[in-house]
Amino acid sequence: MLIHICCSVDSHYFLQKLQEEYPDEKLIGFFYDPNIHPYSEYYLRLLDVRRSCKMLGIELLEGEYDVENWLNAVKGLENEPEKGSRCSVCFDRRFEISAKKTAQIGESIFTSTLLTSPKKSLKQLQIAGDRLGKKYGISFIAPDYRKASGTQEQNILAKRDALYRQDYCGCIFGLNIQRNQQDRLADELFMPISKQIQPESIDERVEMYEKRWQLEDTQQPYKIVKQRFLNWRIVSGLLRVQKEILPAHFLPYSTLKNGYTRGKIEYNIDNIHYMNRDEVKFITLEYYNTLAKTNYKNSTELIFSPPSFEIELDIRNQLTNLPYDLSLILVVDEIPNKKIEIVCTTKTYSDVKERVIIF
Repeated sequence: MLIHICCSVDSHYFLQKLQEEYPDEKLIGFFYDPNIHPYSEYYLRLLDVRRSCKMLGIELLEGEYDVENWLNAVKGLENEPEKGSRCSVCFDRRFEISAKKTAQIGESIFTSTLLTSPKKSLKQLQIAGDRLGKKYGISFIAPDYRKASGTQEQNILAKRDALYRQDYCGCIFGLNIQRNQQDRLADELFMPISKQIQPESIDERVEMYEKRWQLEDTQQPYKIVKQRFLNWRIVSGLLRVQKEILPAHFLPYSTLKNGYTRGKIEYNIDNIHYMNRDEVKFITLEYYNTLAKTNYKNSTELIFSPPSFEIELDIRNQLTNLPYDLSLILVVDEIPNKKIEIVCTTKTYSDVKERVIIF
């Protein structure tokens, strides 16, 4: 039996129920989900599915991440709601490839862990699966493992085995609709041009879950814990001096009321240059190098290849001596002595992140 797998939270419980109900059937997992965006989120879910299948002793195959074909398939349906026409096309495409794969490897039955997701319509999935089963001469089974407290058991297992719990279906369209309804920032889609790993970003989660895999391989005891913190993302930033745009690096947690200010440097204390408005501060790249113990040649190099987020937080703390400071701090090659204009759009918000504690 081939089982299309969408994520570990849905598959972990579903696969165990199949093992109980079909003890003589060889189960083969098939991770085919080009609808998951961005790719780092796709990789993170795949990583956790691999761990789940390893725990359960189930073979796992990975399908192609043919995201362009998926996007073409749902073109024109971008604004459809969850369980709408876009989801039907998405199921059809993933089920089509899964059914084709089932026939290709000589199996006669296929199913999908999407059947356990509370956000999916069982009827919608049954219709798609039956139609494709007939097309490829195989059978589609649709066990309802949600009933009889199944969803509750699924959540208990996910918590017990510390599975990665995503909080959106997967596609960019569903994510944006969901975040707009929640009045939340879709920070899953944020990636700085420097590729610096941001707090509670998908890339930070990937690092953590890869570390978790290594810890389990070496049988090192650990615990994943959650913590609430103030998160931050920069949307845009620009420094203009007498109408000329100059390279400037915005330190993490820099914020600017109303997103725009103008003024001039008023005074300098201990290598920190203070603008006369909106608590804006400047430091030179030379001083930044001293604090960070780096050797950047110019601000442009720093913009595109900064040190880690944690190192820059330490620099901010050295400059402000205030752990909850949110003033705008700019790093420049030379301190401007003429009229300054700054544009800075950021988001600061309460968030929750996970971290690994090693015993």
